[in-house]
Amino acid sequence: MRLLIAEDDPQLGDGLTVGLRQDGYAVDWVKDGVAADLALKTETYDLLVLDLGLPRLDGMGVLAHLRERGQALPVLILTARDATGDKIAGLDAGADDYLVKPVSLDELAARVRALARRAAGRAQPLLRHGDLVLDPAAREVTLAGAPVELSTREFSLLQMLLENAGRVMTRAQLEASLYGWRDEPDSNALEVHIHHLRKKLGAERIKTLRGIGYTLPKP
Repeated sequence: MRLLIAEDDPQLGDGLTVGLRQDGYAVDWVKDGVAADLALKTETYDLLVLDLGLPRLDGMGVLAHLRERGQALPVLILTARDATGDKIAGLDAGADDYLVKPVSLDELAARVRALARRAAGRAQPLLRHGDLVLDPAAREVTLAGAPVELSTREFSLLQMLLENAGRVMTRAQLEASLYGWRDEPDSNALEVHIHHLRKKLGAERIKTLRGIGYTLPKP
């Protein structure tokens, strides 16, 4: 899952970026509204964490441009503005959630997971595929009740495939979800992760559609 953080406070932005990357997210961080608007127009993200007090273009302007383009990207406003009127304005302008600083990283991560579930149309927190179960909150995977050890990228890739079970995911879609600007994956990195998942979960679980992408067929 790839996130964009729009935050001009260097200490907070760095802390959020490091913390969310440790939770397995691919994270890009921009420090002003114009850069955020450009990133949202040219890159693919799963969620935006948006400060309102951004320089050059404030957060409400970024949000307005996003919704005017018809982008349904989930938006979590994270701001110091705690007035009820600001919260109402942000939510009515198209934000999906509103958090007031300071906030714990654990709560922010839980809100991100909730928004991701909602965007995917899922009510259940666990992702299941036959005897395979993935718990996004605990970052645990079990197969027939037995724990499966996955690397951070393997976990993120499996989560992406489970969230889109029955759909074919192209290489570009999977890489866009796994890697941010700072990441420089090897040309065969995705294939290596798929290979490792097949060894751990069973060779037949993930299907390759040659020249198109990968799919995890519905059980």
